[in-house]
Amino acid sequence: MDHLSDKTSLGVQVKPFQRSDSFEKKARDLGAHRDDHYIFLLLSAGSGELMVDWKTIQMEAGQLFYVFPGQLHYHIRPRQVEGWFVAVDQSLMPNGCRNIFEGRLEMQTPRLLSPAVMKECSQLLSLAESRYAARSEGRLYAPVIHSLVQSFLWLAADIYDDAGPVNKVLSRPAELCRQFRVLLSANIRTIKSPSGYAARLNVSAAYLNEAIKAETGLACSHWIKQEILMEAKRLLYHSELTVKEIATELGYEDPAYFSRFFRRGAGTTAQTFRAESRR
Repeated sequence: MDHLSDKTSLGVQVKPFQRSDSFEKKARDLGAHRDDHYIFLLLSAGSGELMVDWKTIQMEAGQLFYVFPGQLHYHIRPRQVEGWFVAVDQSLMPNGCRNIFEGRLEMQTPRLLSPAVMKECSQLLSLAESRYAARSEGRLYAPVIHSLVQSFLWLAADIYDDAGPVNKVLSRPAELCRQFRVLLSANIRTIKSPSGYAARLNVSAAYLNEAIKAETGLACSHWIKQEILMEAKRLLYHSELTVKEIATELGYEDPAYFSRFFRRGAGTTAQTFRAESRR
């Protein structure tokens, strides 16, 4: 796990990157990894590819993309890229933004910004980077940087907000779907049944399942299994834990049951997945 606190005590990093930068080499050197913080990439020129949780993400100029804590990722092929890199500690992420960034069951995708919004984001990040580089010892140094970065986060959240116009109220199923996703990410190692999440959301299991299915076309149990499978894959790739230890880490008392579960979901054994994914 890559810790932001090892790089800065401010809880944020704001870095521009240019075509001349050794961005590609840095990406290769870092390799596939997980962060304990949010990462935002804003491309103003060029293009690139990233791998996030074994899915290839294509990015083009004018797009914004984010990776949330715990997702396994690495840069594959950056091509003449320019733009911004932003890292944000979880403690600095406003709850309203967190619910939007993590409140989707499907993988997040890059979003295209209008020229006006791109300019706004770039200006905010330029101001934040300027303050960040100043290394002031004033008592308001950190709050000013945090405020600028959080303004960017609200803009980014607005870009990813699928609720529509400000006067449009989310339907109950859509709101439940968001709340379920946030709970799922935080509790997957301890809660594995639809009824467990329904109880946390103060609804019946039948209603939660109906709401999730209405929004995604798939049952609540499907998304629970997918989240367990994804976390298992991350641990297999990025840790040296044995399959038995991973089963325990994910809350399974019976390693054999976990191994069968993984094979059904991934189409291969845990050991084979680990070996092939690390090639």
